[in-house]
Amino acid sequence: MVISIPLGYFGGIGAASKNGILFKGSNFLDIIANIQNVVMDKTGTMTEGVFKVQDVVIDQQYNKDEILQMVNAVESHSTHPVATAIHKYVGDVDRNIKPENVEEISGHGLKATVNGKELLVGNFKLMDKFAIAHEVDSSSIVYTIIAIAYDKKFVGYITIADIIKEDAQLTIDRLKALGVKTTMLSGDKSNVVQFVAKSLGIANAYGDLLPEDKVSKVKEIKAKNETVAFVGDGVNDAPVVALSDVGIAMGGLGSDATIETADVVIQDDMPSKIPMAINIGKQTKKIVWQNISLAFGVKAIVLILGAGGLATMWEAVFADVGVALLAILNAVRIQKMKF
Repeated sequence: MVISIPLGYFGGIGAASKNGILFKGSNFLDIIANIQNVVMDKTGTMTEGVFKVQDVVIDQQYNKDEILQMVNAVESHSTHPVATAIHKYVGDVDRNIKPENVEEISGHGLKATVNGKELLVGNFKLMDKFAIAHEVDSSSIVYTIIAIAYDKKFVGYITIADIIKEDAQLTIDRLKALGVKTTMLSGDKSNVVQFVAKSLGIANAYGDLLPEDKVSKVKEIKAKNETVAFVGDGVNDAPVVALSDVGIAMGGLGSDATIETADVVIQDDMPSKIPMAINIGKQTKKIVWQNISLAFGVKAIVLILGAGGLATMWEAVFADVGVALLAILNAVRIQKMKF
């Protein structure tokens, strides 16, 4: 028992790492095998996290290039994929523009002072937070929108699109085949989240969420006595990763905080590794129980035979050393499996 059970879990952890999945403990193999609901972030998890600027709409009374240079300078203080897209579109940061008091407002965007005036760059929740009036119907645009306000006035917006990962559809199909529910939670605007969810066949999807809103949604799911795995990559995902039964982080694009908090790390950012991790957990559990049954079963038979005077020393040796060797070989078998 001492040899066969831990070796079964070592085999499972080894098989997972061979496939680019890091389990931070054998107990998570057990938990992930019984997961009922996989809750996932959108950007960087089911989408590439590589944004591209689609359109720039700036009010005619402002100099478009000047506004874009200011936005670019402020976004240079952020590591968010949206900031990278703006850098690629605008080009090098103008060194003459020096933003001051740059502040990242979680779930909203960035606030800074440029040329002595306040510059806001973020979603429309940021505009509402600072009472910036605008007439844009964001629900009619199926792209991520970066709104811009300067000197307390709405200036315009930039639309940015993300690409769904190649194996995202395969991931959802495999999770459904395993009987696992799927839910998408995102800080991105609701109609973008619904569009991605509908494309992939995810039944439950919620957008316009702050980090604390994600925590509340996961608490609601857990209140239904469902075991929950949360998959995310951003620093804002760390609290909900910690709250879930199994926290899964995307190791490539993921923030250090999320990777450190997570119980499982997918090293190559492929969402198809999520159902693979669940499969590995199920197979590991099956092999561990096979080893337990083998150990108890053979020993019980030899004990009964021994009580009847029918067991010799060789049967006793097989019941001890032989069963241990069989359990080891069975545990090693998981390393050869294809998931």
